[in-house]
Amino acid sequence: MATRPERVNISVEVAGLKLKTPLIVASGTFGFGRDFERVERFDYGPIGALVLKGTTLEPRLGNPRPRIVETAGGAGLINSIGLENPGVRKVVKELVPRLRGLKTKVIANVAGSTVEEYAEVASHFDGSGRIDAIELNISCPNVNKGGAQFGVDPAMCGEVVGAVRKRTSKTLIIKLSPNASDIKGVARACIESGADALSLSNTVSAMAVDARRRRPILGNNVGGLSGPAIKPIALYKLHEVYQVARERKPAVPLIGMGGIAMALDAMEFIVTGATAFQVGTVLFWNNRCCSEIVDGLKALLVEMGEKDINNVVGTLKLN
Repeated sequence: MATRPERVNISVEVAGLKLKTPLIVASGTFGFGRDFERVERFDYGPIGALVLKGTTLEPRLGNPRPRIVETAGGAGLINSIGLENPGVRKVVKELVPRLRGLKTKVIANVAGSTVEEYAEVASHFDGSGRIDAIELNISCPNVNKGGAQFGVDPAMCGEVVGAVRKRTSKTLIIKLSPNASDIKGVARACIESGADALSLSNTVSAMAVDARRRRPILGNNVGGLSGPAIKPIALYKLHEVYQVARERKPAVPLIGMGGIAMALDAMEFIVTGATAFQVGTVLFWNNRCCSEIVDGLKALLVEMGEKDINNVVGTLKLN
């Protein structure tokens, strides 16, 4: 008798973080956890974890508008929000306590302009019992290194991860940038410096131009491309980093992201090496995507003759 979808296991564990489903809502698409409560028929049930909006030490107003532009064919979004947030003290004191009733894991997203800022922000979240893990956004510019992104240089990555590791005992996830020329080196440096897990890929550097006005469309000139347009890039980056993750025994868990809009997309990341995955841009056009993706994963497992999603992680067979 064939296994029914409701009898397959889709719970996973990421570096000690137990998730009821492998679906995680990506940072920047869900505000500080309560934004979708006002959306009719939105169901938090299928969400294994949600990542809060990127948070810095002090409040930030973000970049000038416009901040978002849709790419041709609706295949993605270029955003340049600029880490608008009220600062970590307000987030921890006022916003995180509102999440107590949510039956899902909560991951803080930490950003900064210096190594010291990253570590300080992480220490504030470390004292919050409602925060289950910390994700570092290392795509931010390092003001002490001429504005170069932390995430493109293995040495800078190692430095910031090591500093944060000393300030928190929570599960530490590092969000890698696809813009790094040596993403394997970056991943290795993060793991050696104390990362518990890696998430990838963040947005791809991009630009949109109004030819008639002869000006960039975004107020900040450039931004980050997300959505289905970057899925092939994200899958390739995941494949590369999976080789590094397996150097450790047990392997360092990976969280895949980049253009996931349906269950088959998610399964592509899982067989390529992701234990869990994040959805983001799809939420802007389909607020029922979480339920649809989780239900679709169960059906796919049945179709593949599997009873446990963990059995298909990293099972990609290369030609």
